[in-house]
Amino acid sequence: MRIAVIDYDRCNPDKCGHFLCERVCPVNRMGGEAIIIDEENYRPVIQEASCTGCGICVHKCPFNAITIVNLPEELEEGCVHRYGVNSFVLYRLPVVKDGMVVGILGPNGTGKTTAVKVLSGQIVPNLCGYNDSWDAVIKAFRGNELQNYFEKLKNRQIKPVVKPQYVDLIPKAVKGKVRDLLKRADEEGRFDEVIRELELENVLDRDIKHLSGGELQRVAIAAAILRNAHFYFFDEPSSYLDIKQRLKVARIIRHLADSGKAVLTVEHDLAVLDYLSDVIHVVYGKPGAYGIFSQPKGTRNGINEFLRGYLKDENVRFRPQEIRFTKSSERKSQEGEILVEYPRLVKDYGGFRLEAEPGILYMGEVVSIVGPNGIGKTTFVKMLAGVEKPTEGEVDWELKVSYKPQYIKVDYEGTVYDLLSKINAGKLLNSFYKTELLNPLGVPDLYDKQVNELSGGELQRVAITAALIRDADLYLLDEPSAYLDVEQRLAVSRAIRHLMEKEGKTALVVEHDVLMIDYISDRLMVFEGEPGKHGKALPPTGMREGMNRFLAGVGITFRRDPDTGRPRANKENSVKDREQKEMGEYYYVAP
Repeated sequence: MRIAVIDYDRCNPDKCGHFLCERVCPVNRMGGEAIIIDEENYRPVIQEASCTGCGICVHKCPFNAITIVNLPEELEEGCVHRYGVNSFVLYRLPVVKDGMVVGILGPNGTGKTTAVKVLSGQIVPNLCGYNDSWDAVIKAFRGNELQNYFEKLKNRQIKPVVKPQYVDLIPKAVKGKVRDLLKRADEEGRFDEVIRELELENVLDRDIKHLSGGELQRVAIAAAILRNAHFYFFDEPSSYLDIKQRLKVARIIRHLADSGKAVLTVEHDLAVLDYLSDVIHVVYGKPGAYGIFSQPKGTRNGINEFLRGYLKDENVRFRPQEIRFTKSSERKSQEGEILVEYPRLVKDYGGFRLEAEPGILYMGEVVSIVGPNGIGKTTFVKMLAGVEKPTEGEVDWELKVSYKPQYIKVDYEGTVYDLLSKINAGKLLNSFYKTELLNPLGVPDLYDKQVNELSGGELQRVAITAALIRDADLYLLDEPSAYLDVEQRLAVSRAIRHLMEKEGKTALVVEHDVLMIDYISDRLMVFEGEPGKHGKALPPTGMREGMNRFLAGVGITFRRDPDTGRPRANKENSVKDREQKEMGEYYYVAP
């Protein structure tokens, strides 16, 4: 079975010499019609039945707009939805089970949102034909676990609730005070309980437009939980939250499933997904072209197979390389030549005061910064970047600093390539940067896009790239994992590590994703204090000491997976959790 997908946003017939793909196609040159021209819409159409899959048009297209993929014939029966001729195709759907949390793991652009729209009844899947009837859908899923679900959905016996991905867009859709919005959402009389569990007491009388990203996330989760529904979908519930908040939200969502509800969640923080889910589906394919849901898998095995890039039951390899973590909880320190010794720094805003103890940064190392939200991590990074001036102490050095802020503002008119080439055109052509940074992040695919038209994830990738290709001694990256899927997070982690090691530079990374912290860090900076009132930044320390101190404050323990070495959060008050707390080993070495 062959599918051909054309990204018409990239396709530009006027700039390729008027339909280059049609002219180079061997079938067309021999008098056939594998590629025809839709004169009305002024665009090419690939007829999959006539296409031989030679790939010449794919390689000749100057805008990388064409994808042609050969897939197993047996997948054809699992085709769920296609958006049109030469458009995205979705194969299979995740299961929905009462009393269980089903996790979805996979890259952005592979159909997770489409699956949710189908399961929530927002679209009737066309089964890759011309179907617009729920009866045909029910018949197609006969004998499948979803047959009964779709029958209830058709008869409106199922009420779905969806917590959206981009919570920062909520203030554009709803207005008013948090208390009023959540009171209207409360259909089960659990207002006080949910507010207490999500620690929203301090924001109830604030207008929704004045909330931070983390506060908006918790309000969105509260609004979903307060609704009386049968099927709940949470799209990236950990975004903007610190580690403690992430696991607290995971516990709340688990309680929802324990009460008999069906819960589906997309999550890119593997530690949270592991902690949260009963079973998971791995989604694989080519972003923007097609997506395939795997069969349901046990959470541990599913995540491990995802990291290996190989689905054993399906006998499918979707990534050439395996991702492994350092099984020791402390990587050998990069201590060597000192880059800089920074002094004691204080920033006093009146209502909030940050005190940072003096510390040393070494060349070639990556130091991660951890701590709760509102404790001063961003303020500290801004002082080192020269964006904020300290109240006490002075950042007076000759270092070149490259800074990627937490919230990215777009004030550039032009293409991604124009922006990056102005920063450092040489590194865009450098084979090391292509291999380690540009290609893994898919940045070349964005070169022709306007910067002010990028999505949140695309903008994040461009901002990270812009920061890392600058010539600098010290790289400061504030929450680089935001809006990125798992593959992209790990690609960013590898790029930061390899670039610092090869170039002998230093990076400070503010991050909440435990797996990303584990993957990139040589040392750790721990921030303590009372969020919103005062914070204290401790000097960089070894990973074992730093994580033990940080996690002791959070009350969470981690163990190592014996196969992949990835950190796994222990269930609260489990035997492993109690044992590690008694030993003072919150970040345990052994599996």
